[in-house]
Amino acid sequence: MKEIITLFTIAVALSMDTFSLSLGIGTGSISKKRCLVFSIIVGIMHFIMPLIGNLIGNKLVEIFMLRSNFLLGIILIYLGLTMLIEVFKPSEKPKSMNLVNMFLFAIGVSIDSFSTGIGLSAITSNMYLAVLIFSITSFCFTYTGLLIGKYANRLLGTYATVFGSILLIVIGFFHLCKY
Repeated sequence: MKEIITLFTIAVALSMDTFSLSLGIGTGSISKKRCLVFSIIVGIMHFIMPLIGNLIGNKLVEIFMLRSNFLLGIILIYLGLTMLIEVFKPSEKPKSMNLVNMFLFAIGVSIDSFSTGIGLSAITSNMYLAVLIFSITSFCFTYTGLLIGKYANRLLGTYATVFGSILLIVIGFFHLCKY
């Protein structure tokens, strides 16, 4: 039971950035169906990345000097700028986030899961239980963040989208500064 509580605590920590960033993305024009698809993609990435991290291990990190903060920062700034441009671009109908952006976001927020996967075998011998907990938790946090963002968008309209875009850009720069 202690192991499950530890894994759930790690899952919540890994999902907090996903939640806060989903708030910003939810302020854009995203349908409930896209919210679900987006959340599933993030959940799948939080399942796959720790497994890959565990398989590859510390050698890959040493060889390529992988810096998750840098990669996440670039992706977040790109997504924020894309959302900001969409706000001011004349359009007949609101555009939703496309699948490429969804995958970029999912990879960006699951990089920390990759890093966690490297040392996860020191915490648990049941890797599949761990990644299942990570996946379900990140799915729930992403979906909740997107829905709350949608609600804020209905109340505040374009201002919420601009705020969400700026939030993504600021968080992206924050991650770049950690690099």
